Amino acid sequence: MSWDQVWIDVNVATMSPSVSAPYGAITDAAIAVKEGKIVWVGPRSELPEFDVLSTPVYRGKGGWITPGLIDAHTHLVFAGSRANEFELRLQGASYEEIARSGGGIISTVKACREASEAELFELGRKRLNALAKEGVTTIEIKSGYGLDTETELKLLRVARELGKHHHVDVKTTFLGAHAIPPEYKDDVDGYVDLVINEMLPAVMAEGLADAADVFCENIAFSVEQTERVLSAAKKAGLDIKLHAEQLSNLGGSAMAAKLGAKSVDHIEYLDEDGIIAMSKSGTCATLLPGAFYFLRETQMPPIELLRKHKVPIVIASDYNPGSSPLCSSLLMLNMACTLFRLTPEEALAGMTRNAAKALGIEDKVGVLEAGMQADFCLWDITTPAELAYTYGAGACLEVVKAGHLVHQ
Repeated sequence: MSWDQVWIDVNVATMSPSVSAPYGAITDAAIAVKEGKIVWVGPRSELPEFDVLSTPVYRGKGGWITPGLIDAHTHLVFAGSRANEFELRLQGASYEEIARSGGGIISTVKACREASEAELFELGRKRLNALAKEGVTTIEIKSGYGLDTETELKLLRVARELGKHHHVDVKTTFLGAHAIPPEYKDDVDGYVDLVINEMLPAVMAEGLADAADVFCENIAFSVEQTERVLSAAKKAGLDIKLHAEQLSNLGGSAMAAKLGAKSVDHIEYLDEDGIIAMSKSGTCATLLPGAFYFLRETQMPPIELLRKHKVPIVIASDYNPGSSPLCSSLLMLNMACTLFRLTPEEALAGMTRNAAKALGIEDKVGVLEAGMQADFCLWDITTPAELAYTYGAGACLEVVKAGHLVHQ
């Protein structure tokens, strides 16, 4: 047997539904890799014979291997800081007062419009490095802080470049309909026309996006406006997803599910009808505990209903400068359990198997099975539950990306 590498003296949380144990766990296991893919995984006692003289053998010293983590909802490429607004809020200023004084999302839009691609790339690179050290091997990056054609394209170009120059795979999402820019505050439909008729064709012409997203909410875009954008994006060949039901229940999730959305994100106010629609369409529910925590929200996502209707639950960081300035996917595992009462196994599935489904790449990553891309992490832990139980202990020992050891 000729392989490129073999991992032994490990326990493996495959996260595969085909393995009946919790976490799809195989103790005292082994993994064989060839040409960037897993070719064998199972109990070490059943490992086929291989050429030990020519095959590198890595010993995990009894640690645990999991699939590489997948952060399926971020706004990682942006410029500027809103730490001053954080201070103002803690001193009693309202969001409306901050927005009237030029703060809020518009301050980030202004900073992004002024920043060069090189500046945005360097900022994004540092953030991506921080996530990579925690075991992230795939990430989604949205635009949405440009709100004009030139800057939206700039943000997506930078996100694509990050994927080319980093071992973390980057999926890009066009979020031109993230907020209403000041120049269109009295003509929202006119801005939707701009997103559909100018921005979207420009994004497609440069091949800059894998998916499209919209913020469907009272303070952003109506269900009807959202449907126009998502329908146009789907017709153009993009996957679709949605920010919805974060502040109220407008019914955007049900609409997006009927259009075949990969995921609907936030969803604190989602009702059972919306969940049933998502269950029928196979749409994932992406929970964002960082934003829930940072904004001190009190409306819990409908976890029990999601479980009841078997909607895949995804956990993501929502890393952004305004509502979730928390550049840590591991922290989200802990928050998903402590704030939303998910089990550690559900949380880890939300950043592996289900996150891959939300990005439409479940045939490549997210579980450790023969034929899947060799993206995995070695952790200095005694049980997979420790990934959600504790934080900040530097448990990630090694990361393998497409069969290459990229961090140790």
